[in-house]
Amino acid sequence: MNNENNFFGLENDFEKLGSKYIKNKLNISFNRVAFIFFTFVLVLIIFSLKAFYLTGKKLSSNSIVNSKNEIRNNILDRHDNILAKTIVTRNIGINPNLVIDKNKLLLNLKILFPNKNYDLINKKLNGKKFFYFAEELNPENYKKLMMLGDKSLIPENRITRIYPQKNLFSHIIGQIDRDNNGISGLEKYFDYELKSRIKPLELTVDTDIQFLIREELVKSEEIFKNIGSAAILMDINSGNILSMISLPDYNLNKRQNIKDLNFINRTTKAVYELGSVFKTFTIAAGFNEEIVNSKTEFKDLDKKIMCAGNSISEYDDKIPTDLTVEEILIRSGNIGSVRIAQKLGIEKFRLFLDKIGILSKIEFDIQEVGEPANIKWGKCKLATAAYGHGISTTLLQLTKAYAIISNGGYDIRPTLIKNNLKKNNKKKRILKKGISEKINPILRKVVSTREGTAGFANVAGYEVGGKTGTADQPQRGNYSSKKINTFIAVFPTSKPKYVLAVLLDEPKPNKEYVYYYRDGRSPYKGNLRNTAGWTSVEITGKIIEKIGPILATKYMEVY
Repeated sequence: MNNENNFFGLENDFEKLGSKYIKNKLNISFNRVAFIFFTFVLVLIIFSLKAFYLTGKKLSSNSIVNSKNEIRNNILDRHDNILAKTIVTRNIGINPNLVIDKNKLLLNLKILFPNKNYDLINKKLNGKKFFYFAEELNPENYKKLMMLGDKSLIPENRITRIYPQKNLFSHIIGQIDRDNNGISGLEKYFDYELKSRIKPLELTVDTDIQFLIREELVKSEEIFKNIGSAAILMDINSGNILSMISLPDYNLNKRQNIKDLNFINRTTKAVYELGSVFKTFTIAAGFNEEIVNSKTEFKDLDKKIMCAGNSISEYDDKIPTDLTVEEILIRSGNIGSVRIAQKLGIEKFRLFLDKIGILSKIEFDIQEVGEPANIKWGKCKLATAAYGHGISTTLLQLTKAYAIISNGGYDIRPTLIKNNLKKNNKKKRILKKGISEKINPILRKVVSTREGTAGFANVAGYEVGGKTGTADQPQRGNYSSKKINTFIAVFPTSKPKYVLAVLLDEPKPNKEYVYYYRDGRSPYKGNLRNTAGWTSVEITGKIIEKIGPILATKYMEVY
């Protein structure tokens, strides 16, 4: 019995010993595995860090951003067409340190991509630095390269900001930097919102209309050799901007120097003296203060007024010396405008201009906004400002002011953002009732009568009204012969819906250009007069002919 107990006791001891042995063995094995795994992970980390170092070169393209940053949301036009989008693209780089057979690699690459500069690629292969062989590859080409199975080919996914419309909205949308931060335009102003990925940024602009207006502005450069141009189309009641263009523009998919004055935004940033378009403000102020009406007559107007040693005269010596207020605007009389301003006085005229947003910096949806120069008011400044001389503002502010004057006198906030209710949800009248009803018929006559200065914009069926402005550009404390020619149109004048401002920077006369009158007169070839009536008005008429049917059909308006 004792033996049996001893036997079983011995057996139990062996079992305990075996179990301990097995546990030790398992512990040793586990430790070995853990050590091997740790070593593997460590090697992998080192290799990855090395690869990261070798591939750490930044790209020069503006559209490429670091993948560590958030993806920016889309920017859409009013009909949900994509204007800006973030996508993931594939790049292939080459690590020369991993090349086994350079000649074989070059041969394979030449077969797949014969148009590359292989002299340069060969030089880079002889070096030690990582370089990009192909960027933003489509799936097919990416697959072809990876099928080569060459370890020196390093794939990389990158986040890329693309702009399908290229140049079309460049000044509106703006640019981003390599770190995915907006640096101009809407990309900068709405940087946080675009990174938040809550929803796309929806704009008020219409891509089709933007294209057609830009097309005519480009043609203007061929006709009148102007160095730049700009146009704004805005809903006169809501402030929604359907189109905003500044030329020269640039392809958003390629980096441009935003400090280059050649690419200045002529709609919002550039500040101009705009000439006779200010005469509408002078007369509207006279109506608002009830010191004149459309039939008020000025007799024996001077042919010339002297002020501080400078003379003020009519641009056209055929302008009569007896004019009503209506005729002053139709014929664009300088002297008559001065007389109305003098009746108003400095304070009333200044307050009116300030009320319609001419004198101070405008609040807008991009930061590239110019600030009108401070004015030292006096009798001479009052006289020159009455006809748009010696006073400056932006094209956007001019557009807003005409909208207020023609929409019943209601204040508006120009905007590029769809459904922007900020300051737009409640109409506030800032001019006396009836001002628009007095001004709009006169603007119509500027276009529709032979005495007016804007006959080339009299497009049938659209009741176009408006005012021309021709201004000499300031230069070194004086004025040059270079012009800023502007025409601002309101249509239809019986029930205003749109305001369209068109500006040409330094246009030249074209002796070979044929003008086709819209009132039945014979075509006219050649012209030496470099005024807005012969340049900006002509381009505006062509624009309205193209966009008018679209505005009528898309926006259910029948004129």
